[in-house]
Amino acid sequence: MAATLFLAFFGLVAIGVPIAIALGLASMIAMQAFSHVPVMVLVQKAYSGLDTFTLMAIPFFILAGNVMSQGGVSTRLVALANIFFGRFTGGLAHVSTAACTFFGAISGSAPATTAAIGSVMVPPMKAKGYSTEFAAANIAASGVIGLLIPPSITMVLYGVITGASIGKMFLGGIVPGLIMSGALMIVNYFVAKKHGFRGENPPTAAAAWVAVKESFFAMLMPVIILGGIYGGVFTPTESAVVAAAYGLIVGAFIYKEMTLKKLKATIMQTAKSSAIIMILVSLAHCFSYILASEQIPQAIADKMLQITREPNMLLLLICACLLIVGTFLDNAVAVVLMTPILYPVTMSAGIDPVFFGVLLVLTLAIGQITPPVGLCLFVACNIAGISIEKLSYSCIPYIFTMLVVMLIILFFPDLVLFIPNQVEL
Repeated sequence: MAATLFLAFFGLVAIGVPIAIALGLASMIAMQAFSHVPVMVLVQKAYSGLDTFTLMAIPFFILAGNVMSQGGVSTRLVALANIFFGRFTGGLAHVSTAACTFFGAISGSAPATTAAIGSVMVPPMKAKGYSTEFAAANIAASGVIGLLIPPSITMVLYGVITGASIGKMFLGGIVPGLIMSGALMIVNYFVAKKHGFRGENPPTAAAAWVAVKESFFAMLMPVIILGGIYGGVFTPTESAVVAAAYGLIVGAFIYKEMTLKKLKATIMQTAKSSAIIMILVSLAHCFSYILASEQIPQAIADKMLQITREPNMLLLLICACLLIVGTFLDNAVAVVLMTPILYPVTMSAGIDPVFFGVLLVLTLAIGQITPPVGLCLFVACNIAGISIEKLSYSCIPYIFTMLVVMLIILFFPDLVLFIPNQVEL
C-alpha cells in the first residue's frame, strides 16, 4: 500500500494536480486498492483533521497580517526602520530587512511580508541606483524572516500536528529570527560596499519623532500578542483573534487607511488563503492516516536511528532532507507532509519538540528563496519585474548565510530554548 500511496501522489503532482487534491486522491487510491475500508472513513478523517480549535489561529493571523498591510502599517514600519539603519552603507537594504523583521511580527507569513515591504521598498531602492537584482534578492530573503519571528502560521501547523506548545514555539522563534535578520544585514553591507551603494542622510529629529509616533500602534501589536500569551491572558489561538481585531481598529480608526472597499478585498483574500491551507490540512490528514496505518513513520524512524542515534548528526540528516523537500514544496505543505514522518524520529532521539519545530521551520524557510517553488522569489520577481533566473543567482549569498544560521541554531539549541524555558505555558 505504501508504494502505491507514494507513486499515486507523485504521479498526480507530475501531471499538474494541485498538491492538496493529490494527497486526497492518492489516499483514496491506496485505500481502495489494498483495503476494504469504505471511502467514508477518509471523509471522516478529513473532517477530524480540521476539528481542532487551535487551527482557528490560522485564518485570524492571516486576517491580521492582511489588515495591517492594507491599513498603512508597512509604510510606517519602513519609516521607523530608516531611522535606525538608513544611514549605514547599503542603508535602504538594511531598512528593507529591518522592516521585514518588524512586519514579520505582524503577518506570520513570508510571502505576505515580502509583498507588503517589497512594494514599498523596491521602487526607492531602484531610484537610488541599487541594482534591480540586489533589491529583489534583498526583499525576497528578508521576507523569510516572517516565518521565524512570532507569530508564525507554519509554527501553528507544526503545533497542531505534534501537540507541541505553540506559545513556546513563538517565544523560541524570537532569537533565531533576530539572528537571521542580523546575518542578512551583514550580507547587505558587503554586497552594498562592493557595488558602492551608500547610506542615506540621517532623518531630522522632527522627522524621526513623527516616524516613531506613527509606528507606535503598529509595533504594539506583537507586544500585545506575546505579552498576552506570556501573561496567561489568552491562548495563542485567542491571540490571533485579538490581533485581527486590533489590526482592524488600527487600520480603520487610527491610520484611517482601511476603507470598506479595502476591507472587503482583504476579507476575500484572507478567505482564499485560509481555504487553501485548510483543504491542505484536511486532505493531508487522510494521507497521514494511511502512513500511520502502514507504520511508515516508525519504519523510517528505525532506519534513520540505525544510521545514527547521536542527536546532532540525526538533525543534520533531517535538515538535509528538509532542504531538498523545501526546494519542491511550499513550507506549509512540507510541514504537513514531513512532520508526521520526522517527529517520531526526533522523539526517539530525545530531541526537544519545541526546538525541533523551530529548526524545521527555519530549514524549510530557506526553500522560500530557492527555485523552483520559492514563493518569495516569485513575489519579488513580480514586484521588481525581473526573471526568476537572475533573481535566483542574486539570492545565492543570502542562501549560504541562511544555511550558516541554520547550523548555528542546530548546534546551539539554547538559542531557541532559553526564552521558552523561562516561561510556564
